[in-house]
Amino acid sequence: MTVLITGGAGYIGSHCCVAFLQAGHDIVVVDNMSNASQVSLERVAAITGAKVSLETADIRDQSRMEEILKQYRCTAVVHFAGLKAVGESTKIPLAYYDNNVVGTHRLLSAMANCGVKQMIFSSSATVYGDPQFLPLTEDHPTSAVNPYGRTKLMIEEMLRDVAASDPSWRFGILRYFNPVGAHESGLVGEDPQGIPNNLMPFITQVADGRREELSVFGNDYDTPDGTGIRDYIHVIDLVEGHLRAHEVLGSGSAPSNCFAVNLGTGIGYSVLEMVKAFERASNRQIRYSIAPRREGDVAQCFANTEFAEKLLNWKAERGLEDMCRDTWNWVCKNPRGYETVA
Repeated sequence: MTVLITGGAGYIGSHCCVAFLQAGHDIVVVDNMSNASQVSLERVAAITGAKVSLETADIRDQSRMEEILKQYRCTAVVHFAGLKAVGESTKIPLAYYDNNVVGTHRLLSAMANCGVKQMIFSSSATVYGDPQFLPLTEDHPTSAVNPYGRTKLMIEEMLRDVAASDPSWRFGILRYFNPVGAHESGLVGEDPQGIPNNLMPFITQVADGRREELSVFGNDYDTPDGTGIRDYIHVIDLVEGHLRAHEVLGSGSAPSNCFAVNLGTGIGYSVLEMVKAFERASNRQIRYSIAPRREGDVAQCFANTEFAEKLLNWKAERGLEDMCRDTWNWVCKNPRGYETVA
């Protein structure tokens, strides 16, 4: 009864490993290590006291995936592996379609050949495109506006088609909003390679002196302080949602063999609210300057969480102060990320 976690050495994946191990599951991680560190899994083992098996492999290598599924007698997959930067996806779209869409196709083919028919897929609120109404419900029309979002949407459609073709498949599609935070131990956290893609790592790099200031993209949105509003969710709440989805899929209690559900808090915070909250948590000033809006950014985006509460019996428990405190704890203990010697 082993769960295969693709991309399990990355930010969300490593926290998911902790949650699944602490719940008593055996896991094996597949990661090509293109945006991850093996140290993260050593830290997972330190937190849980459990063995973490790592297979350095690429999900696009179907025969290798079949070997791993058979070797570990896997019964389910949690699928994080993929490229994930919106801006980068507009510059190298073919790499995104190859890694994300082709990779998932080959993973599914390997699963089919091995009789493994349960998957949780890491999707994104980007599949909703520009919000037509808020908060976003799961039946909001989908229309991704960049290659990254389109890869997520294409994979969702692929999973729905496979589920419709064979009722023995079980898929849980989890649409994330904006994951932040770190494990309370400070042993695992977000360690982006190169220039960060998300707000929180930028804020932390200003707080610890690696960057002079934060660029706030636009202060003329139709929001209370003019800056963009997003639904930030603590990574621990997020991975607990994965654990609940895994249990629901395994029990057969889901309303269908392929469901999509939002994982967010239902509360939106602006960029400047995030800055102020992090200043309180870190006791550091976060210098920022206003820059022009970025193409493709929307004014507001936050989740309706009612379906997640009903289907998964799950609700985010951690607030903004927790997110900022745990992030700062991670940064203080690991000023250079996983390069820092524990």
